[in-house]
Amino acid sequence: MKEQLLATKEKAKEALAGAGSLAELEDIRIALLGKKGELTAVLRGMGALSAEERPVIGQLANEVRSFIEGGIEEKKASLASAAREAKLKEERLDVTMKGRMPVLGKKHPLNIVLDEVKDIFVGMGFSIAEGPEVEYDYYNFEALNIPKDHPARDTQDTFYINDNVVLRSQTSSVQIRVMENQKPPIRVIAPGRVYRSDAVDATHSPVFHQIEGLVVDKGITMGDLKGTLETFMKTLYGNDAVLRFRPHHFPFTEPSAEVDVSCFVCGGKGCRVCKGEGFIELLGAGMVHPKVLERCGIDTSVYSGFAFGLGLERIVMRRMNIDDMRLLYENDLRFLNQF
Repeated sequence: MKEQLLATKEKAKEALAGAGSLAELEDIRIALLGKKGELTAVLRGMGALSAEERPVIGQLANEVRSFIEGGIEEKKASLASAAREAKLKEERLDVTMKGRMPVLGKKHPLNIVLDEVKDIFVGMGFSIAEGPEVEYDYYNFEALNIPKDHPARDTQDTFYINDNVVLRSQTSSVQIRVMENQKPPIRVIAPGRVYRSDAVDATHSPVFHQIEGLVVDKGITMGDLKGTLETFMKTLYGNDAVLRFRPHHFPFTEPSAEVDVSCFVCGGKGCRVCKGEGFIELLGAGMVHPKVLERCGIDTSVYSGFAFGLGLERIVMRRMNIDDMRLLYENDLRFLNQF
């Protein structure tokens, strides 16, 4: 048995020296140390040895096993090192080769103009407020003086999730949340995405962006609203921008007005974009209805306020001379790269 062990050791030495891959090394391990391997087969015969021979053969068997296992580990490390060296040689980096510039993204036109709008209002002392797009019916309608049976709900074409939860149809809901949690004086704008079941055309979309504004303080008048909007429009569009205020009705403001700006395509002459009117409707505005203020716990004998809501897409179209709102949503890089 001693001769068998020594022969196995020599065989292992030759096999390890000739191994050229990790797969061959694994085959050698199985052939020598596996359940049916040579060394395992020799050790099974130790039961037939005498009591004097068993310790001697057992020690030699352990030495042979240790030799084989150590040789396998050493060879494995050597093969791994060689493979790593070969891979490094194949994947050499030529530092003299000209690199490729990564493609850098740009701001979307909506974000470009939204940032400008924020800067203008922040410069006038406003802060930015945010609220949820999935909103309770109370904040989207009832707190704005629009009860469940009010005809204004029919014209909103709201997306209902259930009887009490909607996709907000205006960011006016953020104004209510601000007034509930902040005492006057209040000056905020609330930009965000809103949803209405509108037919898609050059100036309408079921998903669009709105910017609501709210000011509540002592002595606020309609003149403050008009001056704020004119300052905003002329800062954004230039001094040649013409605003038109038309009397209107909104449940949450009294008095109320629709505010138009001169058409950027035809300059007021009339075209398909402005539907022949020479002006494009940009926003609704008015003095905050006393019922809305009182519902939010604001004393109307002391405070008054104005509010307005404008569509970001229409501002972008006027600002960047875009004549079709749909271009903003089609993700066509030929169009977006112009900005």
